This record gives sequence, C-alpha cells and structure tokens, in this order.
Amino acid sequence: MSEQAVTSMDIHEILDHLPHRYPFMLVDRVVSLEVGKEIVAIKNVSMNEPFFPGHFPYHPVMPGVLIVEAMAQAAAILSFKTMNTKPSDDSVYYFAGIDSARFKKPVSPGDQLVLKVKIDRILRGIWKYSGQALVDDVVVAEAEMMCILKAIE
Repeated sequence: MSEQAVTSMDIHEILDHLPHRYPFMLVDRVVSLEVGKEIVAIKNVSMNEPFFPGHFPYHPVMPGVLIVEAMAQAAAILSFKTMNTKPSDDSVYYFAGIDSARFKKPVSPGDQLVLKVKIDRILRGIWKYSGQALVDDVVVAEAEMMCILKAIE
C-alpha cells in the first residue's frame, strides 16, 4: 500500500474535510481513499432522514438528486485530500456540472449506499469525476460530475 492510500476515515476526519453539516451531510464513513485517484465511502440511509416524510410518506425513497449529492460529497473529500488542504470559510467547492446521471433502482430506509468515485481529470481547476452508488453490490445510480473550488467574494 502506498503512502498515498488512506485505509479509512471516521466521522471526525470527514468533518475536517467536508464543509457540509446536518441535515445535508451525506457521507458517514470513508472505507478507502487513494489520493489523486479514487474514494469509496458509505452513506447509511435511515428512516430518520429529513426528506423521507415528504418523499414519499407512503413509500419512502431517497431522492436521486441527493444520491448524486452524496457522490459529490465523497468527491469533495477526495479532492481536499488530493490537494492536501481542508475546506475554509473563504472558499466553496461547487458543482460545475452533472452528466449522464442514471437512476437504476430506488434507495430506501435501511439501505447502505456505497459511494465509489474516481477522478477522471483535473484541468484549469475543474475536477471531473465518474461516480457510482451501490446497494448490496448493485448499482443504483451513476453520474459524471464536475466540481470547482471557488473563492467567496
């Protein structure tokens, strides 16, 4: 294993590398991370999520846009570790684009989302990733994402 590989990150280290907080923090654990390459993270989906009462009361389903957001948050952790920095109050890590998003199966309370994100390229400060979300080794969603770190003016 190279010096660049991180075997795992607990919630405390995730909080250091991700600016999101409740109710919008969607990464519970990092299983593995290879700086400059890829991350595997976990989101435990609970009935206590704030979106379930409205989506849908009779059949709770995690919104697809939040599954993509969870992949993007994993990508942000990977990016901050790759840049060897942490989020700060003078910048924000924004979505710049989402392509080829596909939702293949509903995600319900009790599911554990495994978020797999790879860096495809970094060009002029724009990071491009490919991501998958899996439940029980079955792909439930996938997307190509672009993000950028911007200074707050």
